[in-house]
Amino acid sequence: MKVTIFGAGYVGLSFAACLAEAGHEVLCADADMARIEGLQRGRMPLHEPGLEALVASGIAAGSLQFTADERAACEYGDLLFIVVNTPADAQGRVDLRHVIAVAAAIGRHRGRDALVVCKSTAPVGTAAQVEAVLGGELAQRGTRHRIAVAVNPEFLREGSAVRDCRQPDRVVIGSEDPWAIDLLTRLYAPFIQDPQQQLLVMDRRSAELTKYAANAMLATRISFMNEMARVAEQAGADIEAVRRGIGADRRIGPDFLQAGAGYGGSCLAKDVRALVHAAERNGHALRILPAVAVTNHEQKGRLFELMSRHFGGTLAGRTIAVWGLAFKADTDDMRDAPSLVLLERLWAAGARVRAYDPAAMSNARSLVGERDDVHWCSTAQEALRGADALAVVTEWAEFRQPGFALIAKELNVPPVIFDGRNLYDDAKAESAGIAYYGIGRGRSSLLR
Repeated sequence: MKVTIFGAGYVGLSFAACLAEAGHEVLCADADMARIEGLQRGRMPLHEPGLEALVASGIAAGSLQFTADERAACEYGDLLFIVVNTPADAQGRVDLRHVIAVAAAIGRHRGRDALVVCKSTAPVGTAAQVEAVLGGELAQRGTRHRIAVAVNPEFLREGSAVRDCRQPDRVVIGSEDPWAIDLLTRLYAPFIQDPQQQLLVMDRRSAELTKYAANAMLATRISFMNEMARVAEQAGADIEAVRRGIGADRRIGPDFLQAGAGYGGSCLAKDVRALVHAAERNGHALRILPAVAVTNHEQKGRLFELMSRHFGGTLAGRTIAVWGLAFKADTDDMRDAPSLVLLERLWAAGARVRAYDPAAMSNARSLVGERDDVHWCSTAQEALRGADALAVVTEWAEFRQPGFALIAKELNVPPVIFDGRNLYDDAKAESAGIAYYGIGRGRSSLLR
């Protein structure tokens, strides 16, 4: 099938490359000319495991193309996916300008029937707005083309977007139009092993809400475990043992139960805010989700709290090695990253930072700018040299087997680790003479 995808972000680009790999002819469009020119030359605008090779393969095969030509994009595909950014402000109001702009462009330029699919995360009722905009543009032109609108929310995770696209646990189709349902079913056929279990067809509004509800549930699980981590510290329990204990319950399951430094990224916080705002706008005040957001905001300061307590409330003049800047491993995305909160609080307290991240250094530097109180390091070991403590903020694979003897050697005496992702065995760290603080794991036994 011929497919146009509007948006070359991590979702749009991953989706485009995977569709091309599956045998579809794909044109990926974006208004950012520099991004498109870079992609045409094989230059990736973001870090996503496996994506660069997949894009290169699609370009070489001729099944994946890129354009900034609005008219060409609108005319190309039989299915036109809207996968553009939908940012939300601090109050949760979602900016739909990019979605509406794409819809208007399709209405202006499309010269034949089409299925327009809303894949961007957007509030309930957005598909109806897209349909109205399309209808208005077509009416102005006096055309009678059939342009149906469906909803197909994305469930790709940064850092595993290619895998999630190739092997989706479910595909949600929001439409009551048999023609639209058939087109989308055929499009996804290469990725679906069990249609009865994986293919979920529902009305458009339910599909739109499904995306928000899914992210709200994931955020709730994370914040719940971070609250339990506080309880564990007070009770002298280990949250990692608790996590295993409740995760073994089939009704609960083990996913998204890791206590840590708080969630970040482009989705969870934004979607929680948007859902709360939408409910309030309709006269219903939610109770759980605002608490989820507050807990996450407070959790991002937890590593700093542990450091401040360890150093007797005075961090001025201290040097802290920070491992991990991206909001999660296997991405260079710094949006809402917990590391940013830690950095700002350390600097405000008069501390210096030696920072390292395998992929996000450039994005981090562009966000915080050049400062005298930060040194950007080229390796994890370099970040340790001469530091008074190590803070682990992102769960990159290269941090999981750190070599405690090396850490103890490179850090100033007495060495200490603040593990914001509970990656390490506290007993092994302490046997190497390193004071260890995790999230919800109590105070280091070396200091008791």
